[in-house]
Amino acid sequence: QVQMVESGGGLVQAGGSLRLSCSASKRLIGAKTLGWYRQAPGKQREWVASVTNSNITDYADFVKGRFTISRFVTQNTVYLQMNSLQPEDTCSYYCFGKWIVAPIGEHWGQGTQVTVSP
Repeated sequence: QVQMVESGGGLVQAGGSLRLSCSASKRLIGAKTLGWYRQAPGKQREWVASVTNSNITDYADFVKGRFTISRFVTQNTVYLQMNSLQPEDTCSYYCFGKWIVAPIGEHWGQGTQVTVSP
């Protein structure tokens, strides 16, 4: 099992920024894909952004131009820089990784809460 621990969530005013971090207990070089999902109360979890082991990034339309995902293999950490935050970005944010070396499979963090006030 890969332990993934998010941090960096909190309360911010609309227009503000936060940077989420996700530290993995295994080397990121073994992960084909790393990324972030989010979930608001009463809603389904939705994909936010991902980065491959070739550093190819992809974003959901609703965060393009505002959020940036990055991975630092030496730190075993994935970041999500979130700018121009809006109240609709209020969610729990979860990081995930798809490992292609043991332990193979998807691994998830427990989530970190982001709250954006008007």
